[in-house]
Amino acid sequence: MTHRELSAAPAIQTLRWVEGQLEMIDQRVLPARFEYLRYACAAEVAQGIRSMVVRGAPAIGCAAAYGIALESMALRHLAPTEFATGLERGFEVLAASRPTAVNLFWALNRMRRVWQADQQRSVAEVVACLILEAQEISFDDVRINRAMGAHGAALLADGARVLTHCNAGALATAGHGTALGVIRSAVEAGKRISVIADETRPFLQGARLTAWEMVQENIPVTLITDNMAGHLMSRGEIDAVVVGTDRVAANGDVANKIGTYMVAVLAQRHGIPFYVACPLSTIDLNIPDGAAIPIEERAADEVTGFRDCQWAAKGVKVRNPSFDVTPFDLVTALITEKGVVLRPDQARIAGLFAE
Repeated sequence: MTHRELSAAPAIQTLRWVEGQLEMIDQRVLPARFEYLRYACAAEVAQGIRSMVVRGAPAIGCAAAYGIALESMALRHLAPTEFATGLERGFEVLAASRPTAVNLFWALNRMRRVWQADQQRSVAEVVACLILEAQEISFDDVRINRAMGAHGAALLADGARVLTHCNAGALATAGHGTALGVIRSAVEAGKRISVIADETRPFLQGARLTAWEMVQENIPVTLITDNMAGHLMSRGEIDAVVVGTDRVAANGDVANKIGTYMVAVLAQRHGIPFYVACPLSTIDLNIPDGAAIPIEERAADEVTGFRDCQWAAKGVKVRNPSFDVTPFDLVTALITEKGVVLRPDQARIAGLFAE
């Protein structure tokens, strides 16, 4: 670990670099068990991303960066040409792990730039640079999340009841969180905030992960099933919605965990602000709108049951898109590390990158 990494270590370390290997919390078994799994190469990290040992766009990006660092270490005894060929395969296997989270590709591009910055370096020097860059990406994620949290906390009133969907907390990042980072920062500022957590079917990230994080920190949390949100809104029991995102298009359309679109429509119907916590690395200016965002379709068994329990009829057809797209005109504001962007559109988003 670097000095910067140690000084910024979050309470929940979703990923950690230990003795030249990557350890990640196995989020598939939370909250029943808390355990780390260890990874030693790019293919292993890619499998961890695919199987959702690690999930959440920022955390996926950090994991991919460490995956490249690990692959470079595994190849460090090869000749430069063979090293380059092997490392390229590492980039390919990681890029194929999950298609929607743009942070994956952002982190891989950042690692590639470090690799290709100076072709005169020895393999050992390249490996050292890649390890440092992966650690910097992880450190930067925590710093960015805290900046977003400070900006977003100002939007929440003292006593606010905040609905969130999926898990955009420390477990979805290198630490602190995006949507839950906003809530954490508001609590740290002395505001009394309570959380309403959508269960988030079919993989139950809200029930298993968001609820767990809030309970760990004694932040009041109430768990509901996804189809209860409209009822609570109609009764005036929700004051704001804060969610994360896996990719934002250039026009402000937001891809997030399936079910987010429904929450946004309900929020607009009831006049409730709908905020998206969004690091700049999640904004994809190469995607014009949400229709161009690739939507991952996951395995049917996530819908037909959970773990060892199957509740659906055998042989039933299943659709399991992992994300949906919320149009920009349903988004009250994007919360970024540079500040809050009200009524995001193409011009306002482009302005974030013009400074």
